[in-house]
Order: sequence, then structure tokens, then C-alpha cells
Amino acid sequence: MTNRLAKETSPYLLQHADNPVDWYPWGEEAFRKARAEDKPIFLSIGYSACHWCHVMAHESFENEAIAAILNEHFVNIKVDREERPDVDRIYMSAVQAMTGGGGWPLSVFLTPEGVPFFGGTYFPPEPRHGLPAFPDVLRAVAEAWQTRRQEIVEGSQQVVEVIQQRTELLRTLPSEPLKPATLSRALLHLLDSFDEARGGWNSAPKFPQPMTLEFLLRYHHGTGEPQALRMAVQTLEAMARGGMYDQVGGGFHRYAVDDRWQIPHFEKMLYDNALLARVYLHAWQVTGTPLFRTVAEETLDFVLREMSDPQGGFYATLDADSEGEEGKFYLWTEGEIRQVLGADADRFLAVYDLVPFEGKGILVFRGALEERDGLTEARRQLLAARQQRVRPARDEKVITSWNGLMLAAYAEAGRVLGRADYLEAAERNADFLLTAARTVEGRVYHTWKEGAARVPGYLEDYTHLADGLLELYQATFGPRWYEAARELMDLAIEHFRAPDGGFFDAADDHEPLILRPRDLQDNATPSGNGMAAFVLLRLAHLAAEPRYAEVARSMLEPMQPLLARYPLGFGQWLIALDYTLASPVEVAVVGDPTAEEAQALLAVCFEAYRPCLVVAAGPTGAVPLLNDRPPVENRPTAYVCRGFTCLPPVTEPDALRGLLAAEERETPSEEE
Repeated sequence: MTNRLAKETSPYLLQHADNPVDWYPWGEEAFRKARAEDKPIFLSIGYSACHWCHVMAHESFENEAIAAILNEHFVNIKVDREERPDVDRIYMSAVQAMTGGGGWPLSVFLTPEGVPFFGGTYFPPEPRHGLPAFPDVLRAVAEAWQTRRQEIVEGSQQVVEVIQQRTELLRTLPSEPLKPATLSRALLHLLDSFDEARGGWNSAPKFPQPMTLEFLLRYHHGTGEPQALRMAVQTLEAMARGGMYDQVGGGFHRYAVDDRWQIPHFEKMLYDNALLARVYLHAWQVTGTPLFRTVAEETLDFVLREMSDPQGGFYATLDADSEGEEGKFYLWTEGEIRQVLGADADRFLAVYDLVPFEGKGILVFRGALEERDGLTEARRQLLAARQQRVRPARDEKVITSWNGLMLAAYAEAGRVLGRADYLEAAERNADFLLTAARTVEGRVYHTWKEGAARVPGYLEDYTHLADGLLELYQATFGPRWYEAARELMDLAIEHFRAPDGGFFDAADDHEPLILRPRDLQDNATPSGNGMAAFVLLRLAHLAAEPRYAEVARSMLEPMQPLLARYPLGFGQWLIALDYTLASPVEVAVVGDPTAEEAQALLAVCFEAYRPCLVVAAGPTGAVPLLNDRPPVENRPTAYVCRGFTCLPPVTEPDALRGLLAAEERETPSEEE
């Protein structure tokens, strides 16, 4: 017998459609029932690739006795955090405020009005590892609801006040002029917590921190600071060698549970692979290390192969589990490797180790970097053998914000590496998102699956997609990509802007919740606010509209103490601050961007890692940056400008190269 979740499209919710728990999806029906029956709400939040979500589902939600307690005393709501990040953020903040910790599965108890009063994460069916038994928790909460109602209501209001204060943080911080010292102080804090032996920050578990790594590469580019590059390169090589990177199929697992990057949590998320592919691409541009280019390409090839929808979208996640076992799809024994590789097995096992896990092994790379290239065929054979196994489940939701990140990765990699297939994937994705995931008014949806878009878009959907579209513009110079990005950011300003200058996560006409969420910190993906600041700064140059930069700078000014003190939580903000302090160089190439002479000028722009370069190309007026700039002698012509000052136009690649080199030498210096 199925419950109400059977009518949903989210794979995570559908996984619970046959539970004996009387689940409701998030919505007014559940709250109306709770009010009518005077019952508290049990809210369970997770996602389809979450290992411990599967464990709790099997142990408790499939258990008839535990389901009976839930159904008798509570109205039960199940939420896919990927589908409703606003709900997830509010109640995750509440649990963190109440307990000091958080994670998934998230288990929260609410009043019938949706106000949280108790919560936690995973609860076992019987006492274990210092955790109380879930049935005991349920009975205690049900009894407290009957006997200590006033205390619960008063305590819940205090929790709401705490998380409300967090959403108003920007209003309480004093503004101060933007200064490079914020970046240098952030670097010092990153050095303090850096793992000098193994790369990364702090101890286990270790997360990839792509926004932090991106900031370090940018900071090194602008200042020449060797410590920034050292931390980035050491971490990137450690991750590429370890078990968090899929040594056979490419792509990254979610994070490492140990401090050596060897044992991963095996789920694969679209956003990790989008963000890390770009970081490795940039690291290759900076260092020339072949491994970094290889990892970028293998990651992007993995997504094309295993996470692509035929219509152009990219799927959300691959599960950690298959056949009921975590990581089973990715594990090997020495015997299995020898059976597949035959005589080549000794050479392969001389440079790859098997780290013990659940009776098998996780492949990690131990050899010299040049030895890896000679084993391409061996890895191909292992991948072909692995494809015959039972695969992990795939969540085939298309999430707009995550697709925006992937769009940016394919667009930039296609341009930098000359990969036409990547550019084709980027254009197909952009076309898909701007049609299937958009309303007639131009607003965007958050998710799409099986032909239907649903859930009004959040701030991150607008900002991340706009960033991807701007990257696609700089790869193809199709003006419609610029125009779509600008439309999205204008809509974000209209519907998400907060009175204090930042942005809310949900639009002004979104479903009202107990508060309007606003998350300033990065999580696994860039903060919508941090990305908004960055995209507005980029847009200000292409649109020749200082008002966009003014919005961004007004956001950055009060945030600087937080960026300096807690850089791991604010990497996307640091990227935006570094970008504006660098005073980006603008290059306007006037003429047909497909013409040979224009291509030669554009090749100069992109021949090196230049993260603070803004390039427009096309006929005069195609985008505002090209306005009032005629071609010289009817030839494709480059105008180099910075800070409202333009140099004389040039038509020869060597002349453009010289101007760019001179401008890079004049990058603003590190000052207080």
C-alpha cells in the first residue's frame, strides 16, 4: 500500500512511497491536519544519494512498530532537501541552534504552525553510539507535547528568534571601504587551519572546498603569493590521487571520511563535479601540470556519460549505495583487477593501491604522475568491466542552480581546451534551461523532471544560471546568452532584494514560511548572495552599468570582517571581492567573432589564466561593452579598457598581448 508520496516526482520522496509511515509531502494539507488534530509534526528531510538517509529509512520508516508510533502521535512530512532548499535551510538552522550540530537525515519536530521545538539528525531504532532510540524519542516528544505545551511553545519562539537574527546579519554589520587587507587576512586564516601533511583544511572528514581553492588560485594570480598556490596545488593533487576521486571512471565522490582523502562517502553530486572540474582546469592553466587537465576532462567526460539527460539537462546525483551496500559499485579486489587486466595487472598494481574497505578495496594512485598516462587503457578496461555491475540509483531531477554551475564548467572548458563537444553540451543545456525551466514571464523554476518543471526558483537558480550564461557568452559571443543573464539578474534584483542591500533566498511572492530564509555562507555550493555579488560585478562591465557593481559592493562592504575571519565559509564572497579589487580589464573585440583576425585577437585574451578579464566580441553595439567602438580600417579591432580609461585600439595580436601584459603588471597592489 502506498502513501501520498506516490504522487510526487522526487526520487527521494518516491523511495518512501511504500513506507508504512503515513507521509505527507510539504504543503498546507499536512499543516491543516496537524492543526485540526492538535498534533505535532515530524519533519524528515534528506536526499536520494544520502547513505544515512537510507539507513534510517530501512531501520525505522520501514518498521511497522515505529511507523505506528509516528502515525498515532504525529503528522509526518517528508522533504527532499534538493527540491526545497528553503525548507531545509530554515530547519537545519533550527537544529544547529538547538543542538550545535546538523546533517542528514534531518529529523525535526514542529508545532502545527511549523515552528521547530526539538530536533536531531539520525536516530537508531535502539540505543547505539550514544544516541537515544528513535521510538523513545518519539514517545518523549509526544508526552511533552501533551504535558509541557507552554514550555515547548516558548522555547520554539526563542529558536525562531535566533535563526531570524542570522537572516538579518547583513543589516547589523557596519560597512567599510573594500580593501585588499581583507584578502590577505583570509589567506592567513587559511594557512592556520591548513593540513601541511595531507592538504585540505582541518581534520577528518575532509571536504573539497572548491570555492576556497578557486579563491587561492585567483589570489595567487593577482599577488604572486606563493603560499596561496602551494595550498591549492597540494590539496588538488592529494584529492586527485585519493579515493574521493573515482580513479576508474572519473568524477568526484562527496567527501573523504578520513584525513588522507582515501575513503569517500560514495555519492556523486553534480555540483561537486561542476565546481571541481573548473578548479582543476584553472590549476592546469596556472601550473601546466598535466594531471590537473586530465582530472578536469575525466570529470566532465564522466558527467556527459552518466549524468546527462537527452534533452540537455544534467541529473542531480548518483547514490552511494548499490545492492544495499555503500560503495559496492566502486570497490575492487586484487583478484578482480587481475582477472580484468591479465598480464598488465602487475604494472597497474605497482602504482595503484587498494585501501581496505568493507572486505574489498578503494583504488588510490601512488605512482609518479607520468606513470598515470601509460595506464589509460587499463583504466578503460576496468571501467568497461565495472559498467556490467548493478549501478547505484540515479536521481534524475534537473536542478537549475546546479545545472548553471555545470553549464559554466562546460562553456569554459570547451573554450580553453578546444573541445567542441563541451561547447555543444553547454549550448544544449542553456537552451534547455531557458525553455523547459522558465515561465512565460521569464522567471525560472528550481527543478525539472520527466517533462514537468516545478518549485519556483530560488536566488541560487537565478545567480548560478546567470553565471553559466555569462561564461557561455565568453565562449561563443552569442549575445542572447548575455541578454538572458542580464534578464535573470534584473529579476533577482526585483524579486529577491532585501532592504539592507543583500538578497533573500526566496522570492517576494514565494510560499510564506515561518521566516524568509537568507543564507550568506557557502555550503557545498556557492552562496546565492556571494554568487549574486560576483555575477553583478561581471555584468556591470559587459552591460556598462555601474549600478550593478554598486549593488555588489554594498553587499561586500559589511561582509569583510566575516570574509577575513572565516574564509572557508565565504569562498564565493572572497572570489567576488578579489575580482572587484583587481579592477578587471575589459577587452572589446569589434568585428565578426568568427572571422580569422578576430579569432587571433580572442586567442590572445584566452591564452593564459586571466580570471579578472572581461571579453566581449561582435559588431559595434552587439552588447553595451561594444558600443561606440568602431573597427579600425574595417578590420577586427581590440579595445583594452580599465576603470573608465581606454588605450588606443589595436588590430594585431602581438600588440594586444603587450597591452594585456602591461595591464597585468599594474594590478592594484596589496595595501591596507
